[in-house]
Amino acid sequence: MDSSARGPACDLVLPCRDEGPALRALLPEVPETFRVIVVDNGSTDDTVAVALAHGASVVHEPVPGYGAAVHAGIEAATAPYVAVMDGDGSFDPHELPRLLAPIVAGELDLALGRRRPVARGVWPWHARLGNGLAVRILRRSGFPAHDVAPVRVCRRADLLALGVADRRFGYPVELLRKAHGAGWRLGEYDVTYRPRAAGTRSKVSGSLRGTVRTARDFWKVLAA
Repeated sequence: MDSSARGPACDLVLPCRDEGPALRALLPEVPETFRVIVVDNGSTDDTVAVALAHGASVVHEPVPGYGAAVHAGIEAATAPYVAVMDGDGSFDPHELPRLLAPIVAGELDLALGRRRPVARGVWPWHARLGNGLAVRILRRSGFPAHDVAPVRVCRRADLLALGVADRRFGYPVELLRKAHGAGWRLGEYDVTYRPRAAGTRSKVSGSLRGTVRTARDFWKVLAA
């Protein structure tokens, strides 16, 4: 199919570490408008093989950390628009065009996904607490959103120019604070938050320890 008939070019960055089981189900779901870039952040399973088998591009980022993986994917992207989404199967990629549309139309500079769990237990209490505290601090400065946006869509050039420096879990908090401070037009959209794929484990919400580590990274950014 002609690329012009498919819609605007947008690269989808999936930061991944040991997400092979999730990618098997997730990658076939991605709309063809999006070119997938899987960023392998030190996987020891078949993440890379699964990604390549489904036609995704693979970028290797040896420096551990969510921010490091996302930044590597953004740098490797070539489309004018980029989307970022967790690669664990907890989000529905069919919802991405709804976030991309206002960016392409010039109505927004950054579209954010707000998690809406499909069932009890999908979003553990300790993960919700850490997210809520970070958002509460951001909102004191007029930040309009209600989630630390695990799904995001914007223009690639604008994102790189923003100069987000954190390379750990504080990356999305720094991005949101800098985008708001720069006067970006932000829009928030409900996105389905479903159980992550069987055979994978969250580095953030999968344990209280992971949530504490993430909250620490959030706080370092907020306190800077």
